[in-house]
Amino acid sequence: MTEPDRSRRGFFVSLEGIDGSGKSTQARLLAERLRATGRAVVLTREPGGSPGAEEIRRLLLTGGADRWSPETEALLFTAARRDHWERTIAPALGRGAVVVSDRFADSTRVYQSVARGAPAELVDALHALVIGQEPDLTLVIDTEPAAALARGIARGTDEDRFETMGLPFQERLRTGFLALARRWPDRVRVVDGTRAPQEVADTVAGLVLAALEGR
Repeated sequence: MTEPDRSRRGFFVSLEGIDGSGKSTQARLLAERLRATGRAVVLTREPGGSPGAEEIRRLLLTGGADRWSPETEALLFTAARRDHWERTIAPALGRGAVVVSDRFADSTRVYQSVARGAPAELVDALHALVIGQEPDLTLVIDTEPAAALARGIARGTDEDRFETMGLPFQERLRTGFLALARRWPDRVRVVDGTRAPQEVADTVAGLVLAALEGR
């Protein structure tokens, strides 16, 4: 398993949430805030974040809802994540940078297992064997599923495969993300995403800066 040099290791933050929760905006605002403090920051995303993973992204986020089974999705997401880890995240952490990722392994736990029904044992085993790493801090941007889904659909991109699965799917996702905070209370924090974006950004930045200063 590829790991960054522990003597120089940076800090790894992931942002999670349902489709349309605003986490991508918050990831960008967080990266800007951290750069303003003089820190080296790598802003990245999943699926994607490296050339190979971006190719897999197109397979996962386009097409019909029934294009892949949840088990196949888990395999594809894990393959993309491995490439992302090897080529982007681990090298950045080894340089001492702060990595801000729009999604990481928690999304697979929630989307493919909780919401889509892939066995949790499969998802956890794939992660343990192929990735074996967790973020230092995960922030779940929590918002109301109907409003978030409307925003996601309004974006009008062709990467809307999960949005087409409907409101009940988004509600299951929210339940799954909130359960993460109960499962990993030391790593996962829930942030109220129903507020104005700048208010959310202030909360996000405060949590991350406190974690950085407390290391």
